[in-house]
Amino acid sequence: MTDTSLIYHEFDDSLWIRCTSRGSFVNSPALKSISEKYIARGGKIIVVDMEICPGVDSTFMGTLAGLARKMLGTGGVVQIATPTQRTRAAMESLGLDMLVEIDPSGAFWQAELETRRNHLNKTSGTEAESGNMNELERTRHVLEAHNTLRTMNHKNNEAFGYVCETLEEDIMRHEAELDDKNS
Repeated sequence: MTDTSLIYHEFDDSLWIRCTSRGSFVNSPALKSISEKYIARGGKIIVVDMEICPGVDSTFMGTLAGLARKMLGTGGVVQIATPTQRTRAAMESLGLDMLVEIDPSGAFWQAELETRRNHLNKTSGTEAESGNMNELERTRHVLEAHNTLRTMNHKNNEAFGYVCETLEEDIMRHEAELDDKNS
């Protein structure tokens, strides 16, 4: 199954991911999967192109934050290309601007921005595999993203504490149901 909301291409100097719809809990697992494979191969620069992305939810932002932490640990970086004002404000409100570079003016790719977008638009970009997560796996993914946001600052901890508690309860309930079925 493919996710047409994310298309990507690995250039010689970076992984370029273009988000063509809202960044959300639906496409954030694909974002994570694509990026982690690139990181495992030693990749150092991930650019998430958000020019036509109308907005992002907290799961997508938590996924970005988790990827940025992994990249920082390897000497790499996550950069955001041309987010809308709304998307930029959402990321800054949660402190993502401390982990990711939002529209960095000195980025090497700035001069090639349209060329890279055209490259992806001419069907050379690969649509992301969305995978087939079951409800429990998706809940774990959402929890991981929100726990990442919680650890970024005190404000986020307060804002997402209840969300994480609720997700943890959902996971425990699903696991208990699975245990009952397997007994």
